[in-house]
Amino acid sequence: MPSPLQCVLGSLVAGGIALVLYNMTQSIALAFANRPLQYHNVTTINIAVAVRTLVVGLSALGTGIFGLAAVGLFGLGIQVLIGQVKQRSTVD
Repeated sequence: MPSPLQCVLGSLVAGGIALVLYNMTQSIALAFANRPLQYHNVTTINIAVAVRTLVVGLSALGTGIFGLAAVGLFGLGIQVLIGQVKQRSTVD
């Protein structure tokens, strides 16, 4: 069983990674928004838009996964702490 400290530290690490990915997602989206597509072929434009959407979407997906992992680890830490407190009170 993990300790509450391990859960909170894991939550902080996952939250830090989520924050970095969030900033990266914002910078990617702004870079794409500030550089309009300058192609004349419709197929090329469609492929470029699809690639841009895929890049921003994958970055946002990573942000969400690490954010949810941070929340889950923090909740697990609270649950383990409550379990330890209840176990101590029943032993006494």
